[in-house]
Amino acid sequence: MKKIFALFLAAGLFVILSGFYNDGDPWDVPAKYKSMKNPTSADDGDCKDVGKSLYDKHCKSCHGSEGFGDGKKAGEIDTPMPDLTTDDFKKEVDGVKYYQSFIGRKDMPNFEKKITSEEDRWCVINYINAL
Repeated sequence: MKKIFALFLAAGLFVILSGFYNDGDPWDVPAKYKSMKNPTSADDGDCKDVGKSLYDKHCKSCHGSEGFGDGKKAGEIDTPMPDLTTDDFKKEVDGVKYYQSFIGRKDMPNFEKKITSEEDRWCVINYINAL
């Protein structure tokens, strides 16, 4: 009985530590994205509509309606789903958010071919910033 308990304890510890490892895996964002400036206005009503529409189409299923990381597909993904409404995410520069959102990595797909307009991509960033 002690061996079974120890086995379950070890397995549980492994799962917990694996989660921390994935959360702490920093993005390697190239310098050109870190210095990118958002050329669109956050106050532009048309841009807000475009950003929301594209977010709903491409992002909502994983990141959720309000950006909490609780979308319908979030549980199917191995990588922990980030909450886009946290202060840590909000303080990131827009170029980093752009890279993370459109270049992607691991379970975060590349959206360069799905959202081809540069202006539309920035509208999505504006929408995410407003969550």
